[in-house]
Amino acid sequence: MNNKIPKAIQLFLTFIKIGAFTFGGGYAMLPLIQKEIVEKKHWITDNDILEIVAISESTPGPIAINAATFVGFRICGFWGALFATLGVVIPSYLIILIISFVLKEFQSIKIIQYAFNGIRAGVLALIIKALWSMYIQCPKNIISYIIMACSFIFTALLNVNVLIVIISCAILGLVTSITILRRKC
Repeated sequence: MNNKIPKAIQLFLTFIKIGAFTFGGGYAMLPLIQKEIVEKKHWITDNDILEIVAISESTPGPIAINAATFVGFRICGFWGALFATLGVVIPSYLIILIISFVLKEFQSIKIIQYAFNGIRAGVLALIIKALWSMYIQCPKNIISYIIMACSFIFTALLNVNVLIVIISCAILGLVTSITILRRKC
């Protein structure tokens, strides 16, 4: 346990930085998690990020907390999960606490509204970058494209529950892969 604490503290500091400088919710955190955890620290791989996103999105709770918990657990077990989760939650909690005290004045200031419009545009760019990074890691075949298109249609246009779509995609991917492997044999 003692040898895991220093790594858990590193996870805490990394996720407190991610939590403090990310606006726009959990999806906006994904590119920062990828940059910090995969590219800078090399604690996990790009493929791990894809798995983490899938699991984080399909489990109950906010994706940022789920992702931090899963990354922390993958890297350092229970202590990593605990410290990473605390790191990602504390900044948001403190920011919301501060905003709640000055909400009325904060809402009416035009310059703040304009700043948040700019932040939203930047967050959208970060989400698109994360989407592109995940796309690059995905297999490129007709089945994958059909699964992606159907997933988009069901979640974005038909408002089907994300968990149902992810489970359906997993089953479809499994069935098609097994079918293709059987044809090759």
